[in-house]
Amino acid sequence: MLKSINPYNGLLLSEIEEDSTAAWKEKLNRSGKAFPAWKRLSIEERAGYFYALEKILLQEKEKHARLISLEMGKLLADSVAELEKCAWVCRYYADHAARMLSTDFISTHPAVSQIKYEPLGPVLAVMPWNFPYWQVFRFAVPALLAGNTALLKHASNVPQCSLEIENIFLRAGFPPGVFQSLMIGAGAVPAVIRQEAVKAVTLTGSEAAGRKVAAVAGKAIKKTVLELGGSDPFIVLPDAPLESTVEQAVAARLLCGGQSCIAAKRFIVHESLLSDFTKKLVERLGPFQTGDPLDPTTTQGPLARVSLATELWDQVTRLRKQAGEPLFQSFPYQKEAAFFPMMVFSPVKSSSVAFKEELFGPVFCVSSFKTDKEAVRLANKTKFGLAAAVWSADLKRAYALADQVEAGSVYVNQIVRSDVRLPFGGIKSSGYGRELGAFGIREFVNIKTLHGR
Repeated sequence: MLKSINPYNGLLLSEIEEDSTAAWKEKLNRSGKAFPAWKRLSIEERAGYFYALEKILLQEKEKHARLISLEMGKLLADSVAELEKCAWVCRYYADHAARMLSTDFISTHPAVSQIKYEPLGPVLAVMPWNFPYWQVFRFAVPALLAGNTALLKHASNVPQCSLEIENIFLRAGFPPGVFQSLMIGAGAVPAVIRQEAVKAVTLTGSEAAGRKVAAVAGKAIKKTVLELGGSDPFIVLPDAPLESTVEQAVAARLLCGGQSCIAAKRFIVHESLLSDFTKKLVERLGPFQTGDPLDPTTTQGPLARVSLATELWDQVTRLRKQAGEPLFQSFPYQKEAAFFPMMVFSPVKSSSVAFKEELFGPVFCVSSFKTDKEAVRLANKTKFGLAAAVWSADLKRAYALADQVEAGSVYVNQIVRSDVRLPFGGIKSSGYGRELGAFGIREFVNIKTLHGR
């Protein structure tokens, strides 16, 4: 049984029966049968469904945003913004997919060769709870527009979101079997991957989950895309404007309540700014109001599950032994509750847990550096490589430093956010492959060369 529990108050919202093995196998069968007809449609014909999808998302954004906030605790305003972003990705790919997937003609004298982009078939998506609509749409929209069909295995704590997303696709007119939700637990995923009907797999989630999925898919020789954890550095050079940079640091760390792979997690600040930076950071966090995410006056909601708070507290306990007591803690931590206090630790050494693991929650870890070379060393001293940000009034210096950071994306004087127009993904233990942009829509296609005379 999949349980939907409100993390704000612990109340059971819904219980949804899991698919039996026979039930999910039948869904895979329907996906395979739907693929040939869906593939034969022109991209322009497929795009029409996504314009309809965009319309529903915008018309019903408050309804779906409320469900997001109830199931995983995100602030309601952030949930609304998530729905608007889902609508954007529908419009963007519907407008541009034909160009992105058009046949390339290459001069290979004496012939002209063709490079075509053809869909693979049913693609399984194993998706997380932190952006329960956006993560799904950023996979599904390009994959479906490319001509594939989609099977969603969503996080077990957001089953209502999973069913609502499937319902939206059906109401937008998508043919049965093109997009389906598998109501299964994580234990069933390997068996699903091994089924012949599944041609590729994408996962957004933890490093551990990514390793398991990649191992099963690799043995079956199936394409995978993995977007895993991050320990993103937020590098503050000595000439960065302090007030605005601190303001952006707070926003960057508290993205989705700190439960985002691209939330800033390690603040690497020039030693000349360290004292003022941490002082202003604490001042900025003081007025935050903890409470019901549906209440517009709330500025900090709960974590998505009690177990996540318990895991983070274990990491913080170890961090305390390495970095000392926090400079700031917004309220006492209570066991068996999903609420977690905002905390500021400084100085944090590179040997600490903050550099070795991903801290998924509102914990600020601040380190200092003397030279740009040291800042790069600290930024790269992690097994992760998802994203990073560099803050400076000197753009030439900032870009020179950004070029040396090992990450899939580096933003200068901006908070890291995924953008439908830009490729998104990581290196090292943050995964491989890309979502979004032209690169994203070409991940689940056969890049076929036609050559002759």
